[in-house]
Amino acid sequence: MAKKVKQEEKPRETPVEFLTSLASVLVTGLFIITFIFQAFEIPSSSMENTLLIGDHVFVNRVRFAPPSQWVGPLLPYRDIKRGDIFVFLSPAEPGLYIVKRCIGLPGDRIHLRDGAVYRNGVKLDEPYVIHSSNDGYNPYRDNFPAVSPSDFYNVSPQWQEELSKHIEGEDLVVPPNSYFGMGDNRDVSLDSRFWGFIPRENVIGRPMFIYWSFETPPLQYLQTGIGDRVGFMAKVILHFFDETRWRRTLRVIR
Repeated sequence: MAKKVKQEEKPRETPVEFLTSLASVLVTGLFIITFIFQAFEIPSSSMENTLLIGDHVFVNRVRFAPPSQWVGPLLPYRDIKRGDIFVFLSPAEPGLYIVKRCIGLPGDRIHLRDGAVYRNGVKLDEPYVIHSSNDGYNPYRDNFPAVSPSDFYNVSPQWQEELSKHIEGEDLVVPPNSYFGMGDNRDVSLDSRFWGFIPRENVIGRPMFIYWSFETPPLQYLQTGIGDRVGFMAKVILHFFDETRWRRTLRVIR
């Protein structure tokens, strides 16, 4: 008759071991969120229909980062390319995060004619662009940089002074270590036409995918009062299922 072999009981995890494991998970998660991925919410309509107000995206902070001497070969670094969507710190408003599409790299020559973008003399094919403004023709916006800027066109004072220094013929020439960015919703986007070039050091990373999208009113990001925030949070809780844009969940951003 076979003898039953008594299975050895696994030692139980002590409170200290549990707290150590939990701390390791938290530290790893904090490292990933801080240095590799970061969550952002799209606040304005300047990138419609690629990105909508209320889209919540994960941004890869490593992709466009300067290569590290120690781990550079192990990480997928690469330079920004024309057409890339990227997140950066505003050159005009410190602390403000902005997302645009890269239209010009250093050395590129840019101009617009009747709203169409020309880069190095070639008209761009931009199937992602929409025109949604009802204010009609805007000479500065649509024929940049042929028309001199003014306060009427919402051009930053610093850019009004600097713009002429970078014009050669009918083109604006992108300087070294800088980029020219524009929104896909071309008529309403306040972009490099209005506040200038994006310095390389201001680049945060590349949006990868939408992890959640909620129907959010325009200018909601300006409602910073406690009552406004609590009211919107209540709306999210009450309408999470019927006002979440489920079709946009996990959509890759291109």
